[in-house]
Amino acid sequence: MRFKSLLISLLMSAAVPAFADEGMWTFDNFPAAQVKQKYGVTIDQKWLDHVRAGAVRLAGGCSASVVSPNGLVLTNHHCVAGCAQNLSSPEHDYVKNGFFTARNEDEKQCPGVQAEILETMDDMASAMDRATAGKAGDAFARARDAEIAVIEKNACMGKEATHRCQVIALYDGGQYKLYTYRKYSDVRLVFAVEFDTAFFGGDPDNFNFPRYDLDFSFLRLYENGKPVTTPDFLKWNASAPKEGEPVFVAGNPGGTDRQLTESQLITLRDSTLPFGLFLGAELRGRYTRFAQENAEHARIVNRDLFGLENGLKAQRGEYEALLQPALMADKHKADVELKARVDADPKLKAQIGDPWAEIARAQNERAALAKRYYFMETRAGGGSSLYGYAHTLVRAAAERAKPNGERMREYADARLPLVERGLLAQRPIENDVEQLKLDFWMTKLREELTADAPETKLVLGKESPENLSRALLTSKLADPAVRKRLWDGGMEAIRASDDPMIKFALKLDEPGRAIRKQYEERVSGPIDRAAERIAKARFAVYGTSVYPDATFSLRLTYGKITGWTEPGRTIPPFTTFAGLYDRATGEPPFRLAPRWVDAKTKIDLNTVFNMSSDNDIIGGNSGSPLLNAKAEVIGAIFDGNIHSLGGDYYFDGKLNRAVTVSTAAITEALTKVYGQPRLVSELTGR
Repeated sequence: MRFKSLLISLLMSAAVPAFADEGMWTFDNFPAAQVKQKYGVTIDQKWLDHVRAGAVRLAGGCSASVVSPNGLVLTNHHCVAGCAQNLSSPEHDYVKNGFFTARNEDEKQCPGVQAEILETMDDMASAMDRATAGKAGDAFARARDAEIAVIEKNACMGKEATHRCQVIALYDGGQYKLYTYRKYSDVRLVFAVEFDTAFFGGDPDNFNFPRYDLDFSFLRLYENGKPVTTPDFLKWNASAPKEGEPVFVAGNPGGTDRQLTESQLITLRDSTLPFGLFLGAELRGRYTRFAQENAEHARIVNRDLFGLENGLKAQRGEYEALLQPALMADKHKADVELKARVDADPKLKAQIGDPWAEIARAQNERAALAKRYYFMETRAGGGSSLYGYAHTLVRAAAERAKPNGERMREYADARLPLVERGLLAQRPIENDVEQLKLDFWMTKLREELTADAPETKLVLGKESPENLSRALLTSKLADPAVRKRLWDGGMEAIRASDDPMIKFALKLDEPGRAIRKQYEERVSGPIDRAAERIAKARFAVYGTSVYPDATFSLRLTYGKITGWTEPGRTIPPFTTFAGLYDRATGEPPFRLAPRWVDAKTKIDLNTVFNMSSDNDIIGGNSGSPLLNAKAEVIGAIFDGNIHSLGGDYYFDGKLNRAVTVSTAAITEALTKVYGQPRLVSELTGR
């Protein structure tokens, strides 16, 4: 469609209107002129290329940055907590007590972790237009996914071992870009602080400010058994930051919904988020009770409990944002205004139609299918690792037997290396936690779908959740060698297996596929097609006054170091080590690790610890570098304030704040608390 290509050209060339410091901008469409006008900072192509080459995406949901010429990577502690837990044992709890190295030889490989650095971005709009022209619903989704599979495979052909090629849909499908990443599959843990230090303040302080968290860790990129040489690293600057200083965040925000229609937000508000909150709150209670039973249970469930609590607080903030009448009124006004502009232009109206009505109709279908789709497909197994392995083995065996373009998107050739890596990584399996997850999933499935539902009868038969989960946990899939034999053996090996979890996943595969197909035909396919047309309308009417919703792809935001004012108080942008000691009580979650108690007289208590800035961030930005105007790293983003929890749907420049641990604090701690001269020398080049 030449119409779309023209609109995208206009989008890339038009001037950007002045907003607050809002927007998660792609690196090929950054509003440099606006930044120059507002902050006097020149962001040229050399600056952008340098930052892009130093920004890291960690497969699994976090961001990071290369901070030395020897492949050293800065990220958050909570981004490596899974690695630390997988490397731990009852004798060595690296989450609780930290992980410290003195030599490269002591650095340990993180199971299944992959790091990716974006190299190129290419426009795929024409190819996608041709592939999907005239198609709707499930046919559109199949044609889109088939074309994406072909593009990704061809782009990475011959370099699969070192690169990952991914088609990214931007502007709800208004643009498609091929992102080619340099990937590193040998990622090793170098340094991680104690849990009490990284998550000081616990859930009460989470998404709040002032904060006193040293939420950082270091990884290192390896290739062929040696650290990678990284000349395009981002320079470390441990100087004290200044209020009002312009700053930038280069990271991979996971997902926003700022371009959803009013009817989609109503569905989120009235059903999706409440359902998730109810289930999550109950599961949190089960995790908490489990952790209280003994120290070993507390260790093995720590990561799951932390992630769930963090997610629940974020979802609650999103839900509360959607309850605000002003948000819905603004969304209604925006939809009505854009639709009126379309209706007033006969040519545009012929191109666009009424996608808002199509999306609204699909919400009724979503409500009808939501619970079955949740329990039988998207959350089948309830997060059990063993079920996840079985599901992947069964589904991959069937999909790999098909031509690349006919497969489910996640099993296309270009994506299989990451699937295989995650499947075959050596990770500890804790059967007590596995049973908790399976029991909860099956219990809630029976409760929500009813005991008479065909899905409940299929899953449970005559068994109770407790008895069935115990039987399933006799599976041998905890052994990577068993998983590899099944992966290599394909469907023949899968069908011949007597493993109870494989047989269970095989039984659920067809029903899962069936509900997924219904969902794609009646919900996601129609919505995606309609959203593309709304994106085209938005391009035609507003040009570059919009930026794409986040998609866990590389973005750059700009802003300044600043606090904020709300009724009754003004919050300064900095905290110091002195505040950490004032806040400490000796009891969780305000307990200091012993080495911090001992170090109080050694460290500079006036060192800037955490800071706030008005950069536009969201989940997935965790670990992103906070950069100054020279593209030097001055901190690592690890959180937002409570006001930022509505950031999925809107950005409030007066209140939304990103929260960062400063390089000044990290350097001071490495020097005077942890005794890490090797790391400090590598970071500072001295």
